[in-house]
Amino acid sequence: MTPRKVIIDTDPGQDDAVAILLALASPEEIDVLGITCVAGNVPLDLTSKNARIVCELAGRNDVKVFAGCDRPLGRELVTAEHVHGKTGLDGPDLPDPKMPLADGHGVDFIIEQLRGHPAGSVTLCPLGPLTNIATALQKAPDIAEKVQEIVLMGGGYFEGGNITPTAEFNIYVDPQAADILFKSGIPIVVMPLDVTHKALVTKPRNDAFRAIGTPVGIAVAEMTDFFERFDKEKYGSEGAPLHDPCVTAYLINPDLFKGRHINVEIETQSELTMGMTVADWWGVTDRAPNALFVGDLDADGFFALLTERLARL
Repeated sequence: MTPRKVIIDTDPGQDDAVAILLALASPEEIDVLGITCVAGNVPLDLTSKNARIVCELAGRNDVKVFAGCDRPLGRELVTAEHVHGKTGLDGPDLPDPKMPLADGHGVDFIIEQLRGHPAGSVTLCPLGPLTNIATALQKAPDIAEKVQEIVLMGGGYFEGGNITPTAEFNIYVDPQAADILFKSGIPIVVMPLDVTHKALVTKPRNDAFRAIGTPVGIAVAEMTDFFERFDKEKYGSEGAPLHDPCVTAYLINPDLFKGRHINVEIETQSELTMGMTVADWWGVTDRAPNALFVGDLDADGFFALLTERLARL
C-alpha cells in the first residue's frame, strides 16, 4: 500500500502533539509532506514552536514546519490556555526546539504542495481552527479539486459544544473558515466531540503509554496527566479525550470508526450559536450530504494502535 500524502495543519496542544507523533510513527500509511501551524489553542508563536518540539521529540528534525495564520478570518482570536496550559504543551518538561521554522507562509506551502502533486493525491488534516485551509482555498480556488480528502477534528452534535453550549473550540474560533470548507465540495471526514469523547485516556491506558519507557511514551503520559484535569472536572469523565489523534488513526485504520454521510452546515450569524455544526444526522432536510460525520469508534482498538505506534519512536 502506498502511504497517503498528508499535510497536518495544527495548533499544538497536547492532543495535537499525540496526533503528530502517531503520524510520524506510521510511515507505511502516512507520508507527512509538512506541518502548517495556526493560532488556536495558544497563539501562533507557541503553536509553531510546539510543533517543532514534537518533531524533535520524535527524532524527525527533517519535517518542515511552517507558521501560518495568526488570527481568524473575521473575528478576534480565542485561545484555550485554560485547557492546555500557558505553553500549550504543559505537562512534560521538553526542551526548546533547535530546528528552525521553514521559510515561507503555511498557506503558500499548502497551495504549492497541492498544485505540485497529482489531483486527488494529498489529504489535508486540520487539527485546529480552519483558517489556514480556508485562506488557501480563497487565495487559490483551483486547489479544491486537487485535494483527495479533508479529515478534520472539529464540531459536535449530540455532545453539543465544549467552548460554548453549542460550539466545539476549533470551529468556534473561526466559523467563517469552517463555512468555506464545508461549502467547498471537497470530500470531508469529521471527527466531532461525539466520537472524540469516546477516546478516553483512562489510567490503565495512560499507564501503558508510560510503560513504553521511552522519552516519547513518558512525555505522552505526562501530557495526558496534565490535560485530563480539565475534562475530569468539567465532565466527570475517567480521563482526557484524545481528540486530534482520531484524525491520524482514521488515516491508518478507518475501520476503527463508524459514521454517516450527512449534511453539515456551520452557523456564522447568531452569536448565541456561533460556530455550531448543524449536523443533519437524522436526514430531516433536503440538503445534500457533504461530510462523513463520525459518531463512534473502537476505543480499545484505537488505544492499542496508538500504544503500538508510539513505542516505535
